[in-house]
Amino acid sequence: MKLFRSTAVVLALTTGLLALPAQAEMAQQNTSGDPLYTANAPKGYAMIGDLIIARPLLIGATALGAVAFVVSLPFSALGGNVKEAAQSLVVEPGKAAFVRCLGCTTSGYNRD
Repeated sequence: MKLFRSTAVVLALTTGLLALPAQAEMAQQNTSGDPLYTANAPKGYAMIGDLIIARPLLIGATALGAVAFVVSLPFSALGGNVKEAAQSLVVEPGKAAFVRCLGCTTSGYNRD
């Protein structure tokens, strides 16, 4: 019975997490006329969902990616794609977890 409950909770959280970017994108409104503000103006529920659900999962994905990168490092070095492996296993989840603003759907800073 515990396995069924655990599976149901994981599926419910995953479904909710997958719906957050679509809800956040639909809910954005341009109140100031500034396109930069429009791109990075998520609603409160998107921020709460990001803080409670998405960030812990992304931090866990970054840690697991780092472990997978270290394990695969000899094979990546032999194949000559260490930079690509590091980028996809560690850097991308890390940017999504630590650089992205709370509730935003895009990573990184807007540099003009």
